[in-house]
Amino acid sequence: MEEDLFSNSHVVEKPDAAEATQDQISAEIGSIHAAYGKTLDDGAAEETQPRVDFSPYRSSLLRHPTKDPRHVDPETIELWSPAFGHQDVHALESDLTIQHNGEPMGERIIVRGRILDGDGRPVRNQLVEIWQANSAGRYIHKRDQHPAPLDPNFTGVGRCLTTEDGFYEFTTIKPGPYPWKNHHNAWRPAHIHFSLFGTDFTQRMITQMYFPGDPLFALDPIYQSITDQLARDRLVATYDHNITAHEWATGYNWDIVLSGSNRTWMEDEDAQP
Repeated sequence: MEEDLFSNSHVVEKPDAAEATQDQISAEIGSIHAAYGKTLDDGAAEETQPRVDFSPYRSSLLRHPTKDPRHVDPETIELWSPAFGHQDVHALESDLTIQHNGEPMGERIIVRGRILDGDGRPVRNQLVEIWQANSAGRYIHKRDQHPAPLDPNFTGVGRCLTTEDGFYEFTTIKPGPYPWKNHHNAWRPAHIHFSLFGTDFTQRMITQMYFPGDPLFALDPIYQSITDQLARDRLVATYDHNITAHEWATGYNWDIVLSGSNRTWMEDEDAQP
């Protein structure tokens, strides 16, 4: 489980002169989006999920599945995988700011929302896990050598179970953006990874939540791999003053829809930058 949670870590290397520039990546994104817009004008259906082959996101060409899915026996997997339940998920695990002896650095935030099915019904008792970088944009992982400070009071992992009305809630620190190796001077927008489990561990779904108004949106090929703007917008949380806590934390609302035309994008578990 730990490796899954942190396989998204980034490593900074010296730029290679042969790497694409941000302008080149942005031009590729613009060309793909323009072609997609033309297909809409011609009557094609909207694309609500990311393209598995999205050339500006360089590793997408190598990391997506190339063979049909194969049936896996969930009972066999559960012999080797952990199992969660009410007795295992403590209420305090949803507060990422109290897991150590001191206060973590950065902007304290509350993230709240609902897990819904395609008909708008709440998904009850859903295990929700999150993981993220700290306020400086660094993960606690040996492969993350980004020259930004680690925070000894912030690990960046939490979990909870949804309520009878499908609500989840986390208290955490707003993550910082960070560099990654897709192209020269590439930066990922600030985001929080979400993981949802169904009735067994073969039903894991993973997505990312972003923050409104991030100037890196237009430059990020992962975010832009969803060619439809409305579908991209569903990944962005909304600032909600009603969620804020007086003199304590700002608040964001973000609902996750598991199916239907308004489904939230879910990514390949093996590709989580």
